[in-house]
Amino acid sequence: MDQALPETLTRSAESFGNDWKEWSEEQRLYLLQTMSQEEMDDLNAHWDLFAHAHQTPPLLAPNGKPWLTWLMIGGRGAGRTRAGAEWIRAQALGLPPFASEAASRIALVGETEHEVREVMIEGVSGLLAVHPPHERPLWLPSRKRLEWRNGAVAQAFPRKIRRACAARSSAARGRMNWPNGAMPKPPSTCCNSACGWEASRGS
Repeated sequence: MDQALPETLTRSAESFGNDWKEWSEEQRLYLLQTMSQEEMDDLNAHWDLFAHAHQTPPLLAPNGKPWLTWLMIGGRGAGRTRAGAEWIRAQALGLPPFASEAASRIALVGETEHEVREVMIEGVSGLLAVHPPHERPLWLPSRKRLEWRNGAVAQAFPRKIRRACAARSSAARGRMNWPNGAMPKPPSTCCNSACGWEASRGS
Protein backbone atom coordinates (compact mmCIF):
# COMPACT_ATOMS: atom_id res chain seq x y z
CA MET A 1 0.00 0.00 0.00
CA ASP A 2 1.29 3.44 -0.91
CA GLN A 3 2.41 5.62 1.95
CA ALA A 4 0.69 8.95 2.46
CA LEU A 5 2.82 11.94 1.59
CA PRO A 6 4.12 13.91 4.57
CA GLU A 7 1.98 16.87 5.51
CA THR A 8 4.82 19.28 4.68
CA LEU A 9 4.72 18.11 1.06
CA THR A 10 0.99 18.45 0.61
CA ARG A 11 0.48 21.90 2.10
CA SER A 12 0.17 24.90 -0.13
CA ALA A 13 3.00 27.24 -0.99
CA GLU A 14 1.15 29.99 0.86
CA SER A 15 1.12 27.91 4.03
CA PHE A 16 4.83 27.28 3.67
CA GLY A 17 5.45 31.00 3.29
CA ASN A 18 3.45 31.73 6.43
CA ASP A 19 5.34 29.06 8.37
CA TRP A 20 8.69 30.38 7.15
CA LYS A 21 7.92 33.81 8.57
CA GLU A 22 7.13 32.29 11.97
CA TRP A 23 10.16 30.02 12.19
CA SER A 24 13.22 30.97 14.21
CA GLU A 25 16.58 31.61 12.55
CA GLU A 26 17.74 28.20 13.80
CA GLN A 27 14.78 26.45 12.18
CA ARG A 28 15.32 28.24 8.89
CA LEU A 29 19.03 27.45 8.91
CA TYR A 30 18.34 23.77 9.63
CA LEU A 31 16.01 23.54 6.62
CA LEU A 32 18.41 25.33 4.28
CA GLN A 33 21.32 23.08 5.33
CA THR A 34 19.35 19.99 4.27
CA MET A 35 18.53 21.37 0.82
CA SER A 36 20.48 20.94 -2.39
CA GLN A 37 21.59 24.01 -4.37
CA GLU A 38 18.94 23.24 -6.98
CA GLU A 39 16.25 23.14 -4.30
CA MET A 40 17.49 26.42 -2.83
CA ASP A 41 17.48 28.10 -6.25
CA ASP A 42 13.94 26.88 -6.83
CA LEU A 43 12.80 28.13 -3.43
CA ASN A 44 14.46 31.50 -3.96
CA ALA A 45 12.57 31.88 -7.24
CA HIS A 46 9.23 31.94 -5.38
CA TRP A 47 9.27 35.61 -4.42
CA ASP A 48 5.62 35.56 -3.42
CA LEU A 49 6.50 33.27 -0.48
CA PHE A 50 8.92 35.68 1.15
CA ALA A 51 7.91 39.19 0.06
CA HIS A 52 6.70 41.62 2.70
CA ALA A 53 3.22 43.05 2.22
CA HIS A 54 4.62 46.43 1.11
CA GLN A 55 6.69 44.69 -1.60
CA THR A 56 3.73 43.22 -3.44
CA PRO A 57 1.46 45.18 -5.78
CA PRO A 58 -2.11 45.99 -4.78
CA LEU A 59 -4.84 43.86 -6.31
CA LEU A 60 -6.85 46.94 -7.28
CA ALA A 61 -6.62 50.72 -7.10
CA PRO A 62 -8.58 52.54 -4.34
CA ASN A 63 -11.41 53.12 -6.84
CA GLY A 64 -11.81 49.37 -7.31
CA LYS A 65 -10.36 49.36 -10.83
CA PRO A 66 -7.05 47.90 -12.07
CA TRP A 67 -4.18 50.08 -10.90
CA LEU A 68 -2.11 52.04 -13.40
CA THR A 69 0.67 53.29 -11.10
CA TRP A 70 2.10 51.65 -7.99
CA LEU A 71 4.40 53.89 -5.94
CA MET A 72 6.69 52.52 -3.23
CA ILE A 73 8.46 55.01 -0.95
CA GLY A 74 11.07 54.05 1.60
CA GLY A 75 14.61 54.45 2.83
CA ARG A 76 17.63 52.21 2.45
CA GLY A 77 16.79 48.58 3.09
CA ALA A 78 13.08 48.90 2.33
CA GLY A 79 13.40 46.38 -0.49
CA ARG A 80 12.46 48.67 -3.37
CA THR A 81 14.96 47.27 -5.85
CA ARG A 82 14.12 43.63 -5.12
CA ALA A 83 10.40 44.38 -5.36
CA GLY A 84 10.88 46.15 -8.68
CA ALA A 85 13.11 43.45 -10.13
CA GLU A 86 10.73 40.68 -9.07
CA TRP A 87 7.75 42.52 -10.53
CA ILE A 88 9.54 43.01 -13.84
CA ARG A 89 10.58 39.35 -13.87
CA ALA A 90 6.95 38.35 -13.37
CA GLN A 91 5.78 40.66 -16.14
CA ALA A 92 8.43 39.50 -18.62
CA LEU A 93 7.70 35.82 -17.99
CA GLY A 94 3.96 36.06 -17.26
CA LEU A 95 4.32 34.60 -13.76
CA PRO A 96 1.31 34.52 -11.42
CA PRO A 97 0.23 35.95 -9.08
CA PHE A 98 1.78 39.19 -10.38
CA ALA A 99 1.06 38.71 -14.09
CA SER A 100 -1.50 36.88 -16.21
CA GLU A 101 0.50 37.11 -19.43
CA ALA A 102 4.01 38.03 -20.55
CA ALA A 103 4.71 41.65 -21.46
CA SER A 104 6.59 42.17 -24.71
CA ARG A 105 8.11 45.61 -24.06
CA ILE A 106 9.39 47.03 -20.78
CA ALA A 107 11.15 50.31 -19.94
CA LEU A 108 13.73 50.50 -17.12
CA VAL A 109 14.19 54.13 -16.07
CA GLY A 110 16.82 55.30 -13.58
CA GLU A 111 18.39 58.60 -12.61
CA THR A 112 21.35 57.77 -14.87
CA GLU A 113 22.41 54.97 -17.19
CA HIS A 114 24.94 53.96 -14.55
CA GLU A 115 22.18 53.51 -11.94
CA VAL A 116 20.06 51.44 -14.29
CA ARG A 117 22.99 49.13 -14.99
CA GLU A 118 24.59 48.93 -11.54
CA VAL A 119 21.41 48.82 -9.42
CA MET A 120 18.41 47.75 -11.46
CA ILE A 121 20.12 45.22 -13.74
CA GLU A 122 23.48 44.06 -12.31
CA GLY A 123 22.90 44.87 -8.62
CA VAL A 124 22.65 42.30 -5.85
CA SER A 125 18.85 42.64 -5.93
CA GLY A 126 18.66 43.52 -9.63
CA LEU A 127 17.10 41.75 -12.55
CA LEU A 128 19.95 39.37 -13.32
CA ALA A 129 20.19 38.29 -9.68
CA VAL A 130 16.50 37.50 -9.16
CA HIS A 131 16.27 35.14 -12.14
CA PRO A 132 17.21 31.48 -11.73
CA PRO A 133 19.95 30.54 -14.23
CA HIS A 134 17.55 28.85 -16.64
CA GLU A 135 15.31 31.97 -16.77
CA ARG A 136 17.97 34.66 -16.79
CA PRO A 137 17.68 37.16 -19.65
CA LEU A 138 20.59 38.13 -21.88
CA TRP A 139 22.04 41.52 -20.94
CA LEU A 140 23.39 43.48 -23.92
CA PRO A 141 25.22 46.49 -22.41
CA SER A 142 26.10 48.02 -25.78
CA ARG A 143 22.40 48.09 -26.73
CA LYS A 144 21.20 48.89 -23.18
CA ARG A 145 18.65 46.11 -23.24
CA LEU A 146 17.68 42.79 -21.69
CA GLU A 147 16.28 40.01 -23.85
CA TRP A 148 14.32 37.05 -22.53
CA ARG A 149 14.01 33.73 -24.35
CA ASN A 150 10.28 34.26 -24.82
CA GLY A 151 10.88 37.46 -26.81
CA ALA A 152 10.28 40.00 -24.03
CA VAL A 153 12.63 42.99 -24.17
CA ALA A 154 13.48 45.58 -21.50
CA GLN A 155 15.21 48.78 -22.59
CA ALA A 156 17.26 50.92 -20.19
CA PHE A 157 16.83 54.71 -20.07
CA PRO A 158 18.26 57.51 -17.95
CA ARG A 159 15.48 59.66 -16.53
CA LYS A 160 16.68 62.87 -18.18
CA ILE A 161 16.01 61.50 -21.66
CA ARG A 162 12.95 59.40 -20.79
CA ARG A 163 10.47 62.04 -21.94
CA ALA A 164 12.40 62.76 -25.11
CA CYS A 165 12.44 59.09 -26.03
CA ALA A 166 8.85 58.35 -25.06
CA ALA A 167 7.28 59.60 -28.26
CA ARG A 168 9.38 57.45 -30.58
CA SER A 169 10.66 54.50 -28.58
CA SER A 170 8.55 51.35 -28.54
CA ALA A 171 10.26 50.26 -25.32
CA ALA A 172 9.49 53.51 -23.52
CA ARG A 173 5.90 53.21 -24.70
CA GLY A 174 5.82 49.60 -23.58
CA ARG A 175 3.21 47.90 -21.51
CA MET A 176 5.36 48.02 -18.37
CA ASN A 177 7.64 50.69 -16.95
CA TRP A 178 9.91 50.57 -13.89
CA PRO A 179 11.02 54.08 -12.90
CA ASN A 180 13.53 54.10 -10.07
CA GLY A 181 15.18 57.02 -8.32
CA ALA A 182 15.14 59.73 -5.72
CA MET A 183 12.07 61.79 -5.02
CA PRO A 184 12.22 65.56 -4.70
CA LYS A 185 12.79 66.04 -0.98
CA PRO A 186 10.42 68.14 1.11
CA PRO A 187 12.23 70.59 3.41
CA SER A 188 11.64 68.48 6.53
CA THR A 189 12.35 65.11 4.94
CA CYS A 190 15.59 63.35 4.08
CA CYS A 191 16.71 60.00 2.74
CA ASN A 192 13.45 59.30 0.94
CA SER A 193 13.57 57.38 -2.30
CA ALA A 194 10.87 55.99 -4.49
CA CYS A 195 10.23 53.29 -7.01
CA GLY A 196 7.24 53.40 -9.30
CA TRP A 197 5.70 50.75 -11.50
CA GLU A 198 3.43 51.66 -14.36
CA ALA A 199 1.18 49.22 -16.16
CA SER A 200 -0.56 50.10 -19.41
CA ARG A 201 -4.01 48.55 -19.60
CA GLY A 202 -5.75 47.64 -22.77
CA SER A 203 -3.00 48.76 -25.13
